[in-house]
Amino acid sequence: MQGNFSYYNPTKLYFGDESLNFLKDELKNYGPVVMLNYGGGSVKRNGIYDQVVAILREAGKTIVENPGVMSNPTLEKLREGVNIAREHDIDLILALGGGSVCDYSKAVAASVYYEGDYWDQFWLKQQQPAADQRLLPVACILTMAGTGSEMNAGTVITDAEHTFKVGHVFDDRLMPKFSILNPRFTMTVPENQMKAGIYDIMNHIMEQYFSDFDDNTSDYLAEGLMRSVITSSRVAVKNPQDYEARSNIMWTATWALNTLIGLGKREDWMVHMIGHSIGAWTHAPHGYCLASVSMAYYRRAMQPGLPKFVRFAKNVWNVNGDGLNDEQIAEAGLAALKDWMLEIGLPLTISELGATDDMIPGITQGTICYPAGYLDLKPEDITEILKESM
Repeated sequence: MQGNFSYYNPTKLYFGDESLNFLKDELKNYGPVVMLNYGGGSVKRNGIYDQVVAILREAGKTIVENPGVMSNPTLEKLREGVNIAREHDIDLILALGGGSVCDYSKAVAASVYYEGDYWDQFWLKQQQPAADQRLLPVACILTMAGTGSEMNAGTVITDAEHTFKVGHVFDDRLMPKFSILNPRFTMTVPENQMKAGIYDIMNHIMEQYFSDFDDNTSDYLAEGLMRSVITSSRVAVKNPQDYEARSNIMWTATWALNTLIGLGKREDWMVHMIGHSIGAWTHAPHGYCLASVSMAYYRRAMQPGLPKFVRFAKNVWNVNGDGLNDEQIAEAGLAALKDWMLEIGLPLTISELGATDDMIPGITQGTICYPAGYLDLKPEDITEILKESM
């Protein structure tokens, strides 16, 4: 490994179908007022909300509810949550839901005690909170696997007024203090959300994997995680109630983006940058936005990253390279990726998400470009990728 790095992850995880039992003990470490963030009401319909509220009440907590956190949390909703937290002097933010609710909760936690324009400071200028700024603690009860937000400091917020979606990774102070991961909770999400989460996991791994050429331990870990996602996804799509498959998907999602497999890597998050902008325009599930441009992007990256794409084909997809040159092996790997995406029912074009030709200039404008992995994309390159993805 050629990179220099430090590693620290303070999030405590509780995993398994009895993991919610640990919530009561964790609540003893925090003050009496808990802000409960959740989404559109599915957690009420499936009974998870009732279980959590019962534990909070048994622990003597005052519950301040903040429902309606959408799949692409908006700046308007962020401001609403910040105002609620300021009004009620919150001691702990508890996110009940998928990655969007976890992302949103960290965004609120970072912004409550910032006296200026937190949107400008943290998302537009990409600054970190000052060392002496108070930050609210966040905990997550996960109901959907995909983002890894339960064990990282990432947030993604959409400025709906300007059709601009942007992420910001805070420092480790904003990592959840603890997260509860019960695979059975993920079995209640709609099939399309499950599939979107599966590809979000896969793409998180790929965006850290496709960079550099050194013999890197992180790449061996990434290959194992990708193989796990592929195997478990095939089972879960056929039987969404298969606990083993869903538990493996949930655990892989956490390790795909808790910073571990990015150590010693330059990383390449341009599929995410494009996907964020597509999401701002189409409001499609995040994983679907990533899937819709992946083939066009990775075909472009294949030639400059050929040795890694050969390794990807052989070690992830078991491509037999006998009689093939490196380019043919790499092409076979990308073909296997495409076949798997079709097999589990992912969209391969942005038009399937509702994107139209007249949206392409706006999506391009909303895409943040930077040198990444094997490519240094400019806006005109983004436009070409989007056109290829129509």
